[in-house]
This record gives sequence, structure tokens and C-alpha cells, in this order.
Amino acid sequence: MFRRLVFLFMLLFPLSVYGFSDMGTDCTKCHTLSKDEAGTLLKEIIPNAKVLEIKNSPIKGFWEVDMETGGKKGLLYVDFSKKFLFAGSIVDIKAKRNLSQERFTELNKIDVASIPLDDALILGSKDAKHRIIVFDDPD
Repeated sequence: MFRRLVFLFMLLFPLSVYGFSDMGTDCTKCHTLSKDEAGTLLKEIIPNAKVLEIKNSPIKGFWEVDMETGGKKGLLYVDFSKKFLFAGSIVDIKAKRNLSQERFTELNKIDVASIPLDDALILGSKDAKHRIIVFDDPD
């Protein structure tokens, strides 16, 4: 009899768990991470890190923190509890894409037009459709 009551209760009052699902609420409404907070968290591990940008990561429950240290840009992930940090690749298994590497490449992209060519040795036509820029250290 008791089992029937429990079963009936479960049918009448279904329990829903929405943690990190598409059906739940937007967790970023309650959980925030500012650049100052991220800088404080990173200071313990990477003392001279400068936080460039914070945005949601491809994994729910984590922020992507774009940072720069020693003139090099990189990215880390911090969880919503602000207790855990990981540096590594997020790979979309279905699409077979390394999302972290794609973001890292985007973060470190250089505008070729911004490279000064005043002291450059130019071979071929200056108006060529494609250019190849070679960096060399003669010393």
C-alpha cells in the first residue's frame, strides 16, 4: 500500500531539476565575475596577469577569462563558484572542433595592415594582390 502511495505521489507531483539545462534559468543573472574579481583570483596563480575580457564559456557554469601576461595573450576558465580554474582545451565532440584553440587564435590575431613596412626590403610589385612578410634578425 505504501509503495502505491509513493508511486501515485511521484506521478502527481513530478520533480524537475533544471541545473545547467536549457530549461532552467539563466545562471549569469545571479552569478557574476568582474575584471577586478578575476584579477584578484588570478593574482594568486599568475601575479602579473591582466584580465582583458570575461564572457560565458562554451561549458555552462564557467566563464572564459581572456588575459595577458608578459605580452602574451591566453585564456582560462573559472567556475561560477569562483573556487576552480582550469587552463586547457574545450573540444566539441560532435563537431570535432577545439573551441579553446579557435578562441585562442581569434584572441591573438594580428592585423597585417598594422605592421610597419617603412624600413622593409620589398621584393616584387608593391601593388601585388598577395604579400608575404618575413621577419628576420640579422644579428
